[in-house]
Amino acid sequence: MAPHATVQSEPMPRPCPRPVVPLVAFLLLLASSYLALTRLPAAAPLAALIAPSAGRGSDVDSCTGFYRGAGRRAVTASVEEFGAVGDGVTSNTAAFRRAVAALDERAGGGGARLEVPPGRWLTGSFNLTSRFTLFLHHGAIILGSEYDPEDWPLIAPLPSYGRGRERLGPRHISLIHGQDLDDVVITGSNGTIDGQGRMWWELWWNKTLNHTRGHLIELVNSTNVMISNVTLRNSPFWTVHPVYCRNVVIKDLTILAPLNAPNTDGIDPDSSSEVCVEDCYIESGDDLVAVKSGWDQYGISVGKPSSNIIIQRVSGTTPTCSGVGFGSEMSGGISNVLVRDLHIWNSASAVRFKTDVGRGGYITNITIANVTMEKVKVPIRFSRGSNDHSDDRYDRSALPTISDIHIVDIVGVDVQRAPMLEAVHGAVYDGICFRNVSLRAIKHQVVWHCESVYGEAHEVFPAPCEELRNNGSSSSWCGLR
Repeated sequence: MAPHATVQSEPMPRPCPRPVVPLVAFLLLLASSYLALTRLPAAAPLAALIAPSAGRGSDVDSCTGFYRGAGRRAVTASVEEFGAVGDGVTSNTAAFRRAVAALDERAGGGGARLEVPPGRWLTGSFNLTSRFTLFLHHGAIILGSEYDPEDWPLIAPLPSYGRGRERLGPRHISLIHGQDLDDVVITGSNGTIDGQGRMWWELWWNKTLNHTRGHLIELVNSTNVMISNVTLRNSPFWTVHPVYCRNVVIKDLTILAPLNAPNTDGIDPDSSSEVCVEDCYIESGDDLVAVKSGWDQYGISVGKPSSNIIIQRVSGTTPTCSGVGFGSEMSGGISNVLVRDLHIWNSASAVRFKTDVGRGGYITNITIANVTMEKVKVPIRFSRGSNDHSDDRYDRSALPTISDIHIVDIVGVDVQRAPMLEAVHGAVYDGICFRNVSLRAIKHQVVWHCESVYGEAHEVFPAPCEELRNNGSSSSWCGLR
């Protein structure tokens, strides 16, 4: 069996954006000609793990080398062998739990693969195990239980959050969950995992939610995780949440949620390192991808940063949030992140750095390269928090540090306004570099807004704020590295 346990013969269908109108297409072409053809390289620790992707052509790089699991499995069985019925009505919670436990025992440490054949498989939450592959065949749909919150049991809050993210106390477990595991694969031939999250969204909208909603997929304190070649729909809360994890690859996913579904982030690496996110299409009611590392004093105390992360070839739309976000939970620190080849449309922001007083932590050594956007409200944004804290014991003197941010080769058309860059009150962000940025057809505010954010800008249109005016040469620290 191939190391990734994937089926490559059937390409994953992707929703397609609406065609760009002729004027916008012309402006994109014009703006693209304005940019240099060079690309900013990844920092050295990341570049070592980027290689040409097999089957995609030598000109397409992949970071799948982060996953170092064996992939091979000693035993394979269908969930039907454990009494599951794919009629969309029968509860298969017990069958999935029996299947995982039995296969783990049969494998004797050699690894197991659980296959989900075509059908509609209703289930509550279940846990995975180490050296395990969950494989969804084409036409297989795992459906999250939508009638009883008890099918999503309560578990302890994450130490770096100190409580449930939405409510005090414990939180609901994810639909597919794993903790303290090694070599876990969720893949298939474009099968679907549907959280049927409307029950949870309505609890949120109606203010009757008692405990924090569960994610669709969460892996905790695990290594060598591969999630690929599946469609994920209608998560109750964040869709894919690797937290305290290492060597994670998330690729070739389609993630879909109604654009008004609350907090349905697509992919949220959290206090995790060596993470690869590539070739994903996402529509959601929150950030498409958000890098996090803990909340206020709890995140500071745990001190688990997110680092060495590559996010590439992600596209999609989110009307209220950003294509790629950093924070706002970033108290453990975020460093050494490369974001490139991002395409965002009809969204609030393409890239956003979110922090707050009390967060502490840092965001540093970040490269954002080759971003195209259409119909985005604020293309690049550094925003202050909205007094969103775990409790009233947060340290009001703990200010975030943001530095060494390189944003290069950006094309935007039909945007609402120029970038907004605001530091948290009392903090100063420096080492901010913009190079080769073209924002055309700005509808409203063409003047950049900067507060306590300093750095340089080269070959930028419209002209940047005074805080970023170039005082050096093209070979300065803001030059191509």
